[in-house]
Amino acid sequence: MALGMIGKKLGMTQVFAKNGNLVPVTVIQADPCTVVQQKTAEKDGYEAVQLGAGEQKAQRLTKAAVGHRKKAGKMVRVLKEFPGASDVTLGQEIKVADLFKAGDKIDVTGTTKGRGFQGVMKRHNFSGFPGSHGTHEYFRHGGSIGNRTHPGRVFKNKRMAGRMGGLQRTILNLTVVDVRAEENVILVEGSIPGARNGWIFVRKAVRGEESSHG
Repeated sequence: MALGMIGKKLGMTQVFAKNGNLVPVTVIQADPCTVVQQKTAEKDGYEAVQLGAGEQKAQRLTKAAVGHRKKAGKMVRVLKEFPGASDVTLGQEIKVADLFKAGDKIDVTGTTKGRGFQGVMKRHNFSGFPGSHGTHEYFRHGGSIGNRTHPGRVFKNKRMAGRMGGLQRTILNLTVVDVRAEENVILVEGSIPGARNGWIFVRKAVRGEESSHG
């Protein structure tokens, strides 16, 4: 079986655990994923399973992409490869109840919300300049960025204003609070990266721990 699934973040809510604690959860819509390709050590040099999710019109894909998806019999929108050996077959559907159950530890990957071009105070938590004592029209600047003649340049990775967010991030060791197989939904404790309806990837935790809820 594949080691992960593709899903969509629906939002957050809260549920009661068996011990009576109120637990904040993220709702993930994990509809059945289609096996688009199975990679083997003999042919590809490593073992992995490529899954597809969503639907896409064929005219919006390149001919190569259409041909690749035709082998699985479905024009999927999103592709994701999950490493590891598996006994799945081409075109097989993977359901959420086949992989996860309440109490499992998972890793969730998503794309953070894009914030656009931001200054150093919002992007890097700079404190800014004093509000008085001679400061004039320089309240939210980053300060000096360079040196004198030597080395005479700005060092790489200098924290400055720029584009913020829109990056892929993975949260490790989240707990599955509940799996609702009839609705293809996973309830995950805590928050995950991304906006509502954003695509996310769920896999079994690389460094799993025991569940903290009864």
